[in-house]
Amino acid sequence: MSAVADKYAALQELGVEVISVSVDSHFVHKMWNDYELTKMVEGGVPFHMASDQAGNVGRAFGVWDENQGIELRGRFIIDPDGVIQAMEVLTPPVGRKFAETIRQIKAFQHVRASKGTEAMPAGWEPGQLTLRPGPDLVGNVWKVWQPKMEK
Repeated sequence: MSAVADKYAALQELGVEVISVSVDSHFVHKMWNDYELTKMVEGGVPFHMASDQAGNVGRAFGVWDENQGIELRGRFIIDPDGVIQAMEVLTPPVGRKFAETIRQIKAFQHVRASKGTEAMPAGWEPGQLTLRPGPDLVGNVWKVWQPKMEK
């Protein structure tokens, strides 16, 4: 949460909105923000923290753990049409890397802007080679891209 809150301006520059959802009540969110997150990020969390105490959102997104009554930590990139383009679910001991979130958002935005005429190979970064899917690429990817090109 603090990493996303700290980089929220970068997400806003990309036209991205963030909503945090957990089974905790809005009272717990306020206490957590006021007594911990504000010590980690100036001003605390600048985006909405939604409460899903019944686990309905967690069930809909496949992160609800019925046995424990909790939601697993997940990140979902949802496009302007409401379609989930990427998701990552991790158990609590391992955090996500924010730079990868930004990279993926930029890649999905690039694909959208190209109207699907371009694809991003593994490890793609803005400004690097993209692939143009089609019959001519089949069997010829090796001519334009190899895994060793990935940073």
